[in-house]
Amino acid sequence: MAASTRLVLGPLVGAIDQGTGSTRFLVFNAKTAELLSHHQVEIKQKFPKEGWVEQDPREILQSVYECVEKTCEKLTQLSIDITNIKAIGVSNQRETTVVWDKTTGEPLYNAIVWLDLRTQSTVERLLKKIPGRNKNFFKGRTGLPLSTYFSAVKLRWLLDNVEEIRHAVAEGRAMFGTVDSWIIWSLTGGKNGGVHCTDVTNASRTMLFNINSLEWDIELCQFFDVPMSLLPKVRSSSEIYGLMKSGALTGVPISGCLGDQSAALVGQMCFQDGQAKNTYGTGCFLLCNTGSKPVVSDHGLLTTVAYQLGRDKPACYALEGSVAIAGAVVRWLRDNLGIVKTTEEVEKLAAEAGTSYGCYFVPAFSGLYAPYWEPSARGYGYIF
Repeated sequence: MAASTRLVLGPLVGAIDQGTGSTRFLVFNAKTAELLSHHQVEIKQKFPKEGWVEQDPREILQSVYECVEKTCEKLTQLSIDITNIKAIGVSNQRETTVVWDKTTGEPLYNAIVWLDLRTQSTVERLLKKIPGRNKNFFKGRTGLPLSTYFSAVKLRWLLDNVEEIRHAVAEGRAMFGTVDSWIIWSLTGGKNGGVHCTDVTNASRTMLFNINSLEWDIELCQFFDVPMSLLPKVRSSSEIYGLMKSGALTGVPISGCLGDQSAALVGQMCFQDGQAKNTYGTGCFLLCNTGSKPVVSDHGLLTTVAYQLGRDKPACYALEGSVAIAGAVVRWLRDNLGIVKTTEEVEKLAAEAGTSYGCYFVPAFSGLYAPYWEPSARGYGYIF
């Protein structure tokens, strides 16, 4: 169809949603928030050893490209002019850690997923450096306990165990980032001038970031022995990071970034103190907006940066209760136990059962998160 006969709906906004289980690209009408089209691709997880969870950064990136292209094709088929897409935002699985070579654009190891437990011995070694082995020693700065969950420990493991990464660091070729950094760097040019950045919400999940000053913390980097040269520049959650350099949306600015749970908080319009949302995805995450000052919990909750909607705007914070495994149980029932063939069957089976008959299941496949923070816990089922 000729461009002159395509529908002009006013400015459109694209959203890259890169989660643990899948990647989506969605396009909305900026004025009405109507979803016009989307495309979704499932992402494989790798389990090379017990407790290890990895993903291929190249597959993650390819899924983003595929979702963008397929969504644009669908919009064109609907006679919607994709040149009206004026901005793109990124939402991503948090904590998942990627290290890549900035000269080749290639990852130096698989992404270590947030669920991964290989770093238990790393955590134990780091605890020995802390007075009283207090896992909350840095909580006033980071909002986080020392845990396998967060990126700094995963990065420390990579530096200790992957020789190729150590060489790249020594030669000044290595870059570190959470998934948002890997995506934005790649989409804005990669090895040909890609923008190496992250936003405050993702940075706040690394344990290298001071949530009070909103900067990388030199002392934290020294504690984890992480060279600050590896780290992306920290930006607000709402500003132009760079332009798309390839594909159907070449030239469109990437102008927003939030970790997925912060994005859900913003999407549910929880902008006032005390407003909260709960998301059921791979895991389950309850976030409550606490306003412009971080509130530190004495009961096992996390303090995290909720959002900063502009470089000159104040950051807002949230208390978070994190559960590692929720929807991932459905994939386990499908792919491991073979009880169901499709995820949709679970709802039907639950409705037919009607009650749990006193049966309880604790899905601690990746330990227990809030409020226990016990990585050695394991899944358990029992009947009263």
